[in-house]
Amino acid sequence: MSGFVSLVGAGPGDIELLTLRALKRLREAGLVLYDALVEQELLDLAPQAKRFFVGKRAGRHSIDQEGIHALLIRAAKRGERVVRLKCGDPFVLGRGGEEALALEAAGIAYEVVPGVSSAIAAPALAGIPVTHRGVATGFAVLSGHAEAAYAPALDSIAPNALTIVVLMGLRTRAEIAARLIARGWSDTTPAAIVVGASHEGTARWLGTLATLGAARVDSELAGVIVVGGVVELATQIANEHLSSAALAARSS
Repeated sequence: MSGFVSLVGAGPGDIELLTLRALKRLREAGLVLYDALVEQELLDLAPQAKRFFVGKRAGRHSIDQEGIHALLIRAAKRGERVVRLKCGDPFVLGRGGEEALALEAAGIAYEVVPGVSSAIAAPALAGIPVTHRGVATGFAVLSGHAEAAYAPALDSIAPNALTIVVLMGLRTRAEIAARLIARGWSDTTPAAIVVGASHEGTARWLGTLATLGAARVDSELAGVIVVGGVVELATQIANEHLSSAALAARSS
């Protein structure tokens, strides 16, 4: 019996934002390899499966990427139905493409099950549309974990041309803000940080590029940075996911 691997997007965290196909694959799975930000509630949807943590968080890796490839291939060759459960969407800064290529090279049958990316969900749940008529006609998503990752992308975007959404950038937010200002963005450009999108305790900070680096963010949850005029809409678009305290947590 040949195995099968599903590269599944878990969405931003809320179980109700999981796709129906993802739910079906979890219920069928014999093995689930999951990431650091995957909630226990999602894992409980795979009652028959063995579960193996393969997450990476803030530079701390339980297993390297080549090891993950080996686990997927070995389990599939044993005939197992495997779910590789990844936060957000598998192909948005999640190394899902690398896993797909490894499975392809090994001759393993697989599929990609898209998920709701936090690049879109986090701003939306905080009342920020990443595009809006007359304000922004597009958006760029980039990784903020290291200068080598974000610098070329930021340098290629003209001031105010797009909404900028940064994942994995909380630790480098001051450097990102400084680089944008140096590239000609006004220091009064609206900016936001959304932490824990769709999780209990989600909150947002609203300010500008000038104040982004000094923003107080006290959360162990993942954060998303948004820069651009669309951030100003956050005070006008109501959202039930934010507490009244979070709504009041604004920069001066």
